[in-house]
Amino acid sequence: MNKMIMDGYEAQIDFDEETEQFHGEIINLRDVITFQGRSVDELKQAFADSLADYFAFCKERGEDPEKPYSGQFIVRIEPPLHRAAAQAARMKGLSLNKWIAVTLENATGHPQ
Repeated sequence: MNKMIMDGYEAQIDFDEETEQFHGEIINLRDVITFQGRSVDELKQAFADSLADYFAFCKERGEDPEKPYSGQFIVRIEPPLHRAAAQAARMKGLSLNKWIAVTLENATGHPQ
């Protein structure tokens, strides 16, 4: 997957050989924001323009633009798994939160 990042917003980029255009979609928002361009420079400009349009739209509606991932999420798991995770964290001398972060880093290969 090719990606492009601008101001913390991450977009997946694909190339359509038939139309000879790059297509981008911001993937770290609930809202759907897409853009396209025939060159890398055109694609970057379209990304910036789409973000500007999104911010203007939010302002017009009196809403704050959604921020890319806050770093917080809620996970619901069964109590036995919760207990096992807490015990594993204690065995490593970590808080449950830190243990989960380290475990996710290892699983995704993406350090904090």
